[in-house]
Amino acid sequence: MGAREQTWLWAAQRASAAVLALTVMVHLGTMVYAIRGGLSAAEIIDRLSGNLAALVFYVVFLLAVSIHGAIGLRTILREWTALGDTAANAIASLVAVLLFVLGWRAVYGLYSLGGAI
Repeated sequence: MGAREQTWLWAAQRASAAVLALTVMVHLGTMVYAIRGGLSAAEIIDRLSGNLAALVFYVVFLLAVSIHGAIGLRTILREWTALGDTAANAIASLVAVLLFVLGWRAVYGLYSLGGAI
């Protein structure tokens, strides 16, 4: 892999880390606030289902997790195994897609519950 691609991966890793730092703090702060106020799981679901702002927030969170995790995995595979760039890239890409698909199912599932409870 060339220097240009390595630079793009490095930048994407750092950018996704910055997004994760912010989204994790907001997520944890919101959880502490909600739980401290005594909200039940049903009340939390009621507030999040159908909430477009929450959907957008968690999709951004999900994208950052998928990108950051896959690039990190690629780096580990290249450093700790005999895999070449092509194999490491393929595995990392598959993991990124898998993380996003599974996360999307959870995020959209919560968004679409809308009064199911």
